[in-house]
Amino acid sequence: MENTSYTILTRQSGLKREMSAIANNIANASTNGFRQEGLVFSEFVQKVGATDSVSMSTANVSNASAVQGTLTQTGAQFDLAIEGDGFFLVETPAGQRLTRAGSFTPNAEGDLVNFDGHLVLDAGGAPIFVPPDIPNIQISNDGTISALGRPLAQIGVFSPVQPNDLTREAGTLFLSKGGHEPVESPKVIQGFLEDSNVNTMSQLTRMIQVQRAYETGQSFMEAENERVLNTIKTLIK
Repeated sequence: MENTSYTILTRQSGLKREMSAIANNIANASTNGFRQEGLVFSEFVQKVGATDSVSMSTANVSNASAVQGTLTQTGAQFDLAIEGDGFFLVETPAGQRLTRAGSFTPNAEGDLVNFDGHLVLDAGGAPIFVPPDIPNIQISNDGTISALGRPLAQIGVFSPVQPNDLTREAGTLFLSKGGHEPVESPKVIQGFLEDSNVNTMSQLTRMIQVQRAYETGQSFMEAENERVLNTIKTLIK
């Protein structure tokens, strides 16, 4: 394959990955705590032979939008939203993960869990036990859970130690490879959930742009293949 074909192919591969990310964003436009994902295209130069080189593009780096989604009031006592920076911390079978999705509820054992049954962790990284049959659970802005005027636990709010160190794993879960640390002054709001921050209209517009760019690249690829075939036919005559 010639250099032109390699260049087009790397661009097509990046556009295909971006199309998958856009489709996933649109599919999660109504998922609480979901953060829109985008791909970063970058150029790299590949050496060809002793003196020549060819410029190619890649889109292997993804980033999650930090724009806060709209906070919607639900009135449920264990529905929580974070206003500003920070993430809730949950314990999954693969380890601790960060999330903005705050739809929680006590399980049969009284431990606070998220929609998938993962334990919600406190400021010290331990599970949160909510005694059954206690009315009027109150959760303050710093995450402190109280009942009958007595504090029971404190919801943990954390942020990555290193900025932009988040890898999406599944849906609303993120892994921070460099670790996480408590947010100094979190703002937790009881009875609210954070909506997805996906901008559906902009994503649909971008989907059309990516589709057209992909079709253009495909046309270039077909034209280049045709040129090579014609050259080969001419040479073997």
